[in-house]
Amino acid sequence: MSKKITIGLFGFGVVGQGLYDIIKTKNLNLEIVKIAIKDPAKKRTLPAELFTTDKNELLNNPEINTIIELINDTEAAYDIVSTALKSGKNVVSASKKMLATYLDELIAIQHEVGSSLLYEGSVCGSIPIIRNLEEYYDNELLHSISGIFNGSSNYILSKGYLENMDYDTALKQAQDLGFAETDPTMDVGGFDAKYKLVIAAAHAYGVIVDPEDVLNIGIQNLSAEDLKYTREKNLKIKLVPVAKELDDKHVAMFVMPKLVAEQEFLYNVEYEYNAVIVQAAFADQQFFFGKGAGGHPTGAAVFSDIAALRYDYHYEYKKAKLRGALQFTNDIEFNVYLRYSDDELVDALKFEHIYERYISDSYKFVIGKINLQNLIDNQHRISANKAFVAFADQLTGVSLASAAKQAANLA
Repeated sequence: MSKKITIGLFGFGVVGQGLYDIIKTKNLNLEIVKIAIKDPAKKRTLPAELFTTDKNELLNNPEINTIIELINDTEAAYDIVSTALKSGKNVVSASKKMLATYLDELIAIQHEVGSSLLYEGSVCGSIPIIRNLEEYYDNELLHSISGIFNGSSNYILSKGYLENMDYDTALKQAQDLGFAETDPTMDVGGFDAKYKLVIAAAHAYGVIVDPEDVLNIGIQNLSAEDLKYTREKNLKIKLVPVAKELDDKHVAMFVMPKLVAEQEFLYNVEYEYNAVIVQAAFADQQFFFGKGAGGHPTGAAVFSDIAALRYDYHYEYKKAKLRGALQFTNDIEFNVYLRYSDDELVDALKFEHIYERYISDSYKFVIGKINLQNLIDNQHRISANKAFVAFADQLTGVSLASAAKQAANLA
């Protein structure tokens, strides 16, 4: 028989309310004991006695055995989650930045104390990818994981390509609909997708990587010329995180716009939808598709974790325990499309091979092979020059696998 879950809920925003809606439709052995909120003056639909602004009413309550953390403050979220785990409470979290930043520490606490931290809702909303990477692909050789991990940026790109909407107008519409924040940098800059990629890669490859070491280039510099070019080539632009095993020692990760061909799964993933592609040695290519954000989709993933805790489920991190099996590297070559205005930027990026170059008064682009580290070294320069860069293997017929560089000197 499943044990009773008594819940202390941190945060009652869109996801918190979505989770509550789901819980009240279920006749399971669950009870929300207390909800911690930031603004006590905000009008609530539930009884006032259910709410508090004192986190310790939840963390120090012996009647609560499970903490659900759904807040936006990274440091406060880490304090809540780590404190709860150390006290023996199980935790469910959807805070991708916090999890990606502190994953190593949180894994260590779980191993030491024996409590469980689950976070399916932190990566791609309702798509059940973490548990699949952890369990279904346990013994599978994974060549890569990639996809569309951020619905806000995908919505903007869909508006631009399908409706000829300019970037600023599409962004404003995404903000008005609640898909993008007032400061959209986290979404359109690729940070949100990067945090999700770091979490997913930990379960796919057992590699715990500092997000600061992973390149993220966003879609802020997208122009009408870029969209015109891709239409002419029958390609679409998607913001795609990639984690790829290069050989039996190294894995590379990055987040960049990608020029996607019509025959690829991601070509038809539009607006606020997310997708994950798993390329496996034996299972071949598998595709997960669903809503990546919103109260009910993300709440459903959080609820799934809560239900799993009724049977004492926990991540085993078996791949991560094999320390040294795979190491992270930025020493990899691939092909990119670069639209630019500053000729010196092209020189600074040190293209190893140029396949195509076009120059006119209003539009300059180059397609060629480049080392990922050179992009990292010039990331601020790319941004300052309003240049747009995209992963573009489709334009050359050279795959990432064949372009990958052996990092033999890495320990």
